[in-house]
Amino acid sequence: MPISILTLHLHIPHCSSLKEKRSHIRPILARLHREFNVAAAEMDLQDVWQDAIVGCVTISNDAILNRKLLQQALDFTARTWPDVEIIQHAIEDL
Repeated sequence: MPISILTLHLHIPHCSSLKEKRSHIRPILARLHREFNVAAAEMDLQDVWQDAIVGCVTISNDAILNRKLLQQALDFTARTWPDVEIIQHAIEDL
């Protein structure tokens, strides 16, 4: 069964505290989960105010479908939150 992972390195330039960062990251994670039915979580840089590493994972019987879904999630993130800069992203198949 194919498993695919989307990793996003996000930069939120106007955050001045971890509390403010969480208030920006939580809606992103919730919306990705709701819109694309993926598992989404902040995976790294939890102690950095303006950066976050977010991961999204999906599993199905079709690796191509997984990649398309994660590409849509990436495009949706860029479109919906223009104030959040996507520094780097990667889609991997396991």
